[in-house]
Amino acid sequence: METALFSPYTIKNVTLKNRIVMSPMCMYSSHNQDGKVEYWHYTHYVSRAVGQVGLIMIEATAVTPQGRITPQDLGIWSDNHIPGLKKLVDMMKAYGSKTAIQLAHAGRKATVEGEIVAPSAISFSESYKTPKELSISEIKGTIQAFKEGAIRAKEAGFDIIEIHGAHGYLINEFLSPLSNKREDEYGGSVENRYRFLGEVIEAIKEVWDGPLFVRVSAHDHTAGGLTPSDYVEFAARMKQQGVDLIDVSSGALVPAKINVYPGYQVGYSEKIRNEAQIATGAVGLITKGVQAEEILQNKRADLIFIARELLRDPYWPRTAAKELGVSIDGPKQYERGW
Repeated sequence: METALFSPYTIKNVTLKNRIVMSPMCMYSSHNQDGKVEYWHYTHYVSRAVGQVGLIMIEATAVTPQGRITPQDLGIWSDNHIPGLKKLVDMMKAYGSKTAIQLAHAGRKATVEGEIVAPSAISFSESYKTPKELSISEIKGTIQAFKEGAIRAKEAGFDIIEIHGAHGYLINEFLSPLSNKREDEYGGSVENRYRFLGEVIEAIKEVWDGPLFVRVSAHDHTAGGLTPSDYVEFAARMKQQGVDLIDVSSGALVPAKINVYPGYQVGYSEKIRNEAQIATGAVGLITKGVQAEEILQNKRADLIFIARELLRDPYWPRTAAKELGVSIDGPKQYERGW
């Protein structure tokens, strides 16, 4: 039988062999605090390529040192990061996976030493530092850092770039009225709150013509915050700017209680996909092949982002294929056991 999950998917000049994406997950494993790839990253990511994942997106990779979530995060703020990333890309591609990188800035949720920055001087919670409000020139410098990150990602050979606009990090902080209290051109109206993301997209598009994704938190889960309807509008703007796919997550902008259950964010993906007429990725407690197949068949998303289930099972594509009653090719070396 033919399945949607194991059908190829083409975005611009990149064809994925299936619809399974390894969702970006921080590894906190750059132990020298220099943002460089280490042995762990090669082992971790390449094993999922051997496991037949169609697209492997590496973890949130910081465009500035102060934009790291933790001091152990990967970085792309220096040309010194390119060789390690390039080797990682080459190794993943050797086993048939396409490759993506998530460019990120943690904003007020950074836990690095020294000053941290945000749209407004409001801390995430009592246990986080109060950030400094970014000046206009610092905003422009941060946009430039995203652009330079994209140049380095291209040099490293990544197939796809994703901009991290979710989970309460810097771009998400600009988008939401809960964290953006600015009174200049970067705050207030929807248009002004979108401006930072819009300018990051424009800057990256100047140096990058491959597929471009944006991850969003489609619901703040808090009164006065953003909802999926707001993100339909944002997604329409992103589509107009040439973004190819919205990776739809939710939450983490402010401390909030979220009712989680299997596929709890899929409805947000479906709404954005069908109302903004843009491709989406679904993510969040998707663990079964039949669950992924249902999402795709019912046109609720175009790609399936698998996170923790791929930590538990690097060969999840094989597990899902067995569940769906189809066979997929494995690495030749594993034929005896596949």
